[in-house]
Amino acid sequence: MAPLQLDGNLLTVYNGTSQDWTGVEIWLNSYYRETTPLIQARGRFRASLDVFVESFGRRFDFHRAQIKSLRLTAKQRDGTPVEVRMKFRESGLAGALGRTQ
Repeated sequence: MAPLQLDGNLLTVYNGTSQDWTGVEIWLNSYYRETTPLIQARGRFRASLDVFVESFGRRFDFHRAQIKSLRLTAKQRDGTPVEVRMKFRESGLAGALGRTQ
């Protein structure tokens, strides 16, 4: 199972490791953020994309905005940083040829 999965307006984060992730931040398009204090080892976290908020308090609008990037940062119990990025196909001709960002 991939660590970051999108199904329409729902994001599922899967921690497939043997260590808890703490201080989890999930960044959508580098502007919108959602946080959770903990995702347990082999546990899941689910969130609607509508709960992602940018610094001016505006929420992500799934029906009007395109998702271009999705990145998770956290720390393991021992302080080791965790970073996961979701790969997206590029748009246009590059995407048609199978390139990812």
